[in-house]
This record gives sequence, structure tokens and C-alpha cells, in this order.
Amino acid sequence: MFNFVFDTIYFASYSNFYGLGNMALSSFDIILAYIVAIVCSIIVALVLRLPLLPSKPYRYSFDVSAIYPTPIIAIGILSIFLVLNYTFMYNGLVLAVIIGVLSALFVKYLFDFVFPKPLDENTGEGIDE
Repeated sequence: MFNFVFDTIYFASYSNFYGLGNMALSSFDIILAYIVAIVCSIIVALVLRLPLLPSKPYRYSFDVSAIYPTPIIAIGILSIFLVLNYTFMYNGLVLAVIIGVLSALFVKYLFDFVFPKPLDENTGEGIDE
């Protein structure tokens, strides 16, 4: 598993997709961009009044929260941009902030439309309604 993580970071930092080899990122820049995306998405989700944790019981809850799935979506989208070697400005930090804000907005307003909650077997309605 650690080889896969290292290979991903090495591939993203080796050279730019468009052949601009002088715009390569270091592993520190990539990890810093991931941390910025995670922190930014959690802060914006809390500002948008998403709960920090889902409702109990945590195991069977389909509620969205600031901890899950907001930063997971942020690092997933940031990973796509980094693998394509699109970093925008300041070694990907501005892109990480933009993705963090957009992922929090997505989870707050569009997540239930894109990923609906499963139906309850007894009533035929959504589980957490």
C-alpha cells in the first residue's frame, strides 16, 4: 500500500502533464495541498452548519457531517487534479482551498440529490426522514 501512495505522489510530482518540467511539485507540496483541502472543507462545512458527527448510531447513519464525507470528497477531487498535473497557482494551494469550499457546498446542498438515502424495508421511505 505504501508503494502505491509513494508512486502516486512521485507520478504527480515528476513532471507536468503538458511537458512543463520546470513546474514539478515536491511530495511536501502535495501533502500540504491535501491537508489544506481537508482543513478548508471541514471549516467551511462547520460554517454552513453541518454537524461535526452524524447522528447516532454512527454505524447505520446516512447523515452527512463535516467529518464524513466532506473531506473525503475534497481529497478525491484534488487527487484527480493532481494526477492530471493541474495545480493552478501556488503549487496547488489555491486549488486545494477552492476544492475544499466547493466540496463543503456540494455536501450541504447537493449530496442528498446525487446520492439518495436507501429506502426502509418496512415503510418504503428514506431511512433518516
